[in-house]
Amino acid sequence: MKKLLMALALVVTMITQSTAQYDEDSAAKKGFDKSRMFIGGNFGMSFGDYTFINVSPQAGYRFSQMIAAGIGINGQYTQIRTRGYDNETVARSNYGVAGMNIFGRFFPIPQAFLQVQPELNYIWGSYTDYLSDSKSSVNGGIMPSLLLGAGGVLPMGSVGGLMIMVQYDLLNKTGYLPTDPSTPYGNKPFISIGFSFGLGGGR
Repeated sequence: MKKLLMALALVVTMITQSTAQYDEDSAAKKGFDKSRMFIGGNFGMSFGDYTFINVSPQAGYRFSQMIAAGIGINGQYTQIRTRGYDNETVARSNYGVAGMNIFGRFFPIPQAFLQVQPELNYIWGSYTDYLSDSKSSVNGGIMPSLLLGAGGVLPMGSVGGLMIMVQYDLLNKTGYLPTDPSTPYGNKPFISIGFSFGLGGGR
């Protein structure tokens, strides 16, 4: 929880420190500038023994050329099928995730960024073991995550781009049981691919 609070403080600090630079960048425009808003997020799906569906939109504001921040919602579904030597299904896990996040991005250069993203997610699901003919429910609940990542932006026209990022959940717990997950992201770094489109050309 301390890490989550530190991340929240970091995001707030990034936004606060960006105010002065925002004033310099938009001296001619006072107040809220709609053209600095952007929308995007992570969207994807895969099917097979590992089925994953992700619909996680985000919206944010570009405070300066180097600082952006925003909020988002998380919606994920995962099904993992385990097969035996005879290719028969021996176990199946189903997980659902719903939650929300805030994020802050720092762009040292326009094509690359660092990101911190605290989240609160509710995780639920079930685990079925066909060998023992047993089924158990996931010990669901609200779980915090603290994603730290770095990535790049591949421009797509003049108003948006494809964002590729490597992230890691600093609050993960290693060695958890299938019926007691502590994070929807596992205990290893993972790659996320998303989009960002600026309402005024920013990302």
